[in-house]
Amino acid sequence: MSAPQPVTYASAGVDTDAGDRAVELMKGAVRATHGPQVLGGVGGFAGLYDAAALTAYRRPLLATSTDGVGTKVAIAQAMDVHDTIGFDLVGMVVDDIVVVGARPLFMTDYIACGRVVPERIADVVRGIAAACSVAGTALVGGETAEHPGLLGPDEYDVAGAATGVVEADELLGPDRVRAGDVLVALGSSGLHSNGYSLVRRVVQVAGWGLDRHVDELGRTLGAELLEPTRVYAADCLALVEQFGADRVHVFSHVTGGGLAANVARVLPPGLVADVDRAAWVLPPVFSLVQGLGAVPWSDLENTLNLGVGMVAVVAPEVADDVQRAARALGMPAWVLGTVRDARDDDATAPGVVAGTKGVQGGAVRLHGSYRTA
Repeated sequence: MSAPQPVTYASAGVDTDAGDRAVELMKGAVRATHGPQVLGGVGGFAGLYDAAALTAYRRPLLATSTDGVGTKVAIAQAMDVHDTIGFDLVGMVVDDIVVVGARPLFMTDYIACGRVVPERIADVVRGIAAACSVAGTALVGGETAEHPGLLGPDEYDVAGAATGVVEADELLGPDRVRAGDVLVALGSSGLHSNGYSLVRRVVQVAGWGLDRHVDELGRTLGAELLEPTRVYAADCLALVEQFGADRVHVFSHVTGGGLAANVARVLPPGLVADVDRAAWVLPPVFSLVQGLGAVPWSDLENTLNLGVGMVAVVAPEVADDVQRAARALGMPAWVLGTVRDARDDDATAPGVVAGTKGVQGGAVRLHGSYRTA
């Protein structure tokens, strides 16, 4: 009987040397997000952040969020473009924190892959680091895990978590919202990172390739689908700093569930936001998905952001100024609607969304028809 071949970690599909090479390729980008508050550099067991500045707060509240990118990573893998998906990850995480007015302090990431390709992993992390710089947050650590047999050799998934801080008496939330408040939309950069299972299914059924040039989009389908998520955190905080928490009452990050469901989460019970579907023109990618897949409009608006990535709920006297300030920061902005007291007929009216994500708060009443380009 012949001697068995020795089984090594490498023969099982895990290349620790490749992981080390990936770290060497990415660490410059990660260090670029570090200020003096970050201690220990890259590669430690734990990321260290000096919280001494929090002693200046009267009552600091820590805010935390975690998320991933979802099936948009399949588009990145199909196109072999990996340096933008980090913006999607960071946007999904830090922009949930900023909803309550918290400043994101630091973030960590996690990448699971079937095989470590150092250049590919480094591209992903470089994108995360670049987005952290835009958000004004430090990337203090992360993990790359090789899972052969669980993921294909060219497959990966990404997730992350971030922590922020807000002064207790400056916390934004539903308790600040009043009847008469105005909803100011902050435009999305495209599909962002939600609803890609629907979008990918539509593309599959239509038989379109990612390299197909689409005149309505002015570029290939793949380039449009891979458009990075807009990262709002720093700009939203700038609006709060300019106008104050007594006038910028709360933000709503429009992610899974669509516009109405996410706005309803930040309204208190007894208030309804009237949103006019005709208040803006849908960016072409949304009407393309709808037409290509004959997607019911109700399904579309319950899944995709439809061009609105963030909503600021503000006092009416500053609504015009908030729009101007947002545009000066490079964000398209317009009025979506207003907040009012609930009426008896709201419970049975068409287009009313409430009670989503387990939040028994206010409601959103959609009316009118969408305008397409």
